[in-house]
Amino acid sequence: MNSINRRSVLLAGLGVAGAGALTACSSGSGSGSGDALVGPSGSAVAAAENKRSNTGRQTKLTLTAAPATIDLGGGVMPKTWAFDGRTPGKEVRLSVGDTLVAELSNQLPDKTATSIHWHGIALRNDMDGVPPATQTAVRAGSTFTYRFIADAPGTYFFHPHIGVQLDRGLYAPLIVEDPKETLAYDDEWVVLLDDWVDGVTGTPDQVFAELKRGMADMSGMDMSGPSPSGSDDIGDMGGMDMGGMDMGGSSSASASPSHGMSKKFMLMGATSKLLGGDAGDVKYPHHLVNGRVAADPDVYTGKPGKRVRLRIINAGSDTAYRVALGGHTLTITHTDGFPVQHQEVDALLIGMGERYDVLVTLGDGVFPLVALAEGKNSNGLALVRTGSGSAPKATVRPKELDGMIMTASQLRAADDVRLKSAKADVTHQIKLTGNMMKYDWAINGMPFDMKDPEAHPIVIEEGRRVRLDFVNDTEMWHPMHLHGHTYQLGKSGPRKDTAIILPKRKLSVFLDADNPGQWMLHCHNAYHGEAGMMANVAYRA
Repeated sequence: MNSINRRSVLLAGLGVAGAGALTACSSGSGSGSGDALVGPSGSAVAAAENKRSNTGRQTKLTLTAAPATIDLGGGVMPKTWAFDGRTPGKEVRLSVGDTLVAELSNQLPDKTATSIHWHGIALRNDMDGVPPATQTAVRAGSTFTYRFIADAPGTYFFHPHIGVQLDRGLYAPLIVEDPKETLAYDDEWVVLLDDWVDGVTGTPDQVFAELKRGMADMSGMDMSGPSPSGSDDIGDMGGMDMGGMDMGGSSSASASPSHGMSKKFMLMGATSKLLGGDAGDVKYPHHLVNGRVAADPDVYTGKPGKRVRLRIINAGSDTAYRVALGGHTLTITHTDGFPVQHQEVDALLIGMGERYDVLVTLGDGVFPLVALAEGKNSNGLALVRTGSGSAPKATVRPKELDGMIMTASQLRAADDVRLKSAKADVTHQIKLTGNMMKYDWAINGMPFDMKDPEAHPIVIEEGRRVRLDFVNDTEMWHPMHLHGHTYQLGKSGPRKDTAIILPKRKLSVFLDADNPGQWMLHCHNAYHGEAGMMANVAYRA
């Protein structure tokens, strides 16, 4: 099969398929259904925790969230917020069944409250780190201790879950190792991707304030940015049927300028066929790999012929990355912590909140690991050095970026983690709504109310098979993340906790309701989620 047709087949499937815990039981008075809901510290939560495999071992650490001036390389030294003065924060690693005991010390300025969400971990509900739904926010000058069993191996990370703090420097990898791991490899390299604005052109709060004004006021807006036909377009689609996609970007593309102030942060003209049109909202001055700018990259040093496991994490807030290692193919082994049937590809697309594990056998020389900011005509860069040779330019574009590109919809779950065949007991439609004009992102037309997280819950029952039908009614893609669970894409797709939903497309996923509590379901674009594209998936008491 030639490369164009192979690429077309792969692409076509993309959208088809601390003040302590809260009360033990919710009254349900805030919910439209009138159901009594399981509280974050209820007896059902404790019962589920007691069922988890527990080694009795503990990993203890303190995470201090505080202002810091960090070195991103190339003379870029922004002031931001970080854990223990570094971005990314220090990697946390433990084994399956171990208990993580992590004390968060909040030393942020100006009475700023914070929290930690353990992204992708199916943990006990009162440790999920989502104020005010599962805990009270950790006030400045105070501490809160997270304690939970990590009973599923995989590649995870952690970050705050308040406002748009995710788009600062408060994040770090979390690796849960499997003592029964069957993969054979010589070394590991954690690759953490991020889009960076804080302390360079502004703050995330300033970005969100501008985005919230929407596009009705566009006079004098800076229209600079990547062209819709920029160099990171995937080129000839090989006759692929795009299913009626609007390739012109978001509905904002036809907005008429009116009188008002210029837009400093809003990105215009960023389009991607892989993402079905509009690629993102925000102009980022830098894209980082392991906390380094492309002009001064992180370097992995290895030996030719060695097999390395890359754990790739997208901790960005508004950017999907197309990732390739020049001169190499990637063998995908896991996504979002769960094994898949192995697939050899040239590149992969990773949305915000997604993680992929891949194996590579290293060649001899110096090779660019490129994280192309999809649709944004910019990239992050790291280097793999196994021998002599000069480093490539920061703008290098290896040919693998336009080869066989893999997305989650083409993967299949490994046999041992595929859900048992069962009819869904309940189906919930999750309609994604909103647009750039008003910046009114929501689920089922209702923006999430942080003051009343139990309003309009999506109610499920323990022990049931649940089907979620994501229906993207917007002109933009959304990476939808469910806390506390994994879901399976279709009948045999991969087990995921975050999946890309393309514009004007539907994606059905299935999950077993086996972790009682109240769990956020939201877009992992930090700005969409904060604007209201979030809902509470709550267990009936």
